[in-house]
Formats: sequence, structure tokens, C-alpha cells
Amino acid sequence: MVNAANFFIEILSQADPEIYAAIQGELKREQNQIELIASENIVSKAILDAQGSV
Repeated sequence: MVNAANFFIEILSQADPEIYAAIQGELKREQNQIELIASENIVSKAILDAQGSV
């Protein structure tokens, strides 16, 4: 039986390991590094609005 919490990730990792690795790498990059461009980080809508008004 497939664990419901990992259902989609497990399928992707089996169907296309290269895409899965790329997504995991991007997730780690976003969690461990900061880009000083709001559109390249996970930010709130307020931050995106503020940056767009400058």
C-alpha cells in the first residue's frame, strides 16, 4: 500500500528520477539560500506588491 503523504512524490520519483532530482534540488536551494529578488524566493503577496511599487 502506498503512503498517502508521499503518494505523488513517490510516483514522480519512479516515473522520472531526473525531474524528481531537479525539483528536490530547487526546493533545497529555496530553503537554504536567499536571493535578494522577491520573485526568486517563496514570499508573501505583500512583499511582491511592495517590490512592484518601487
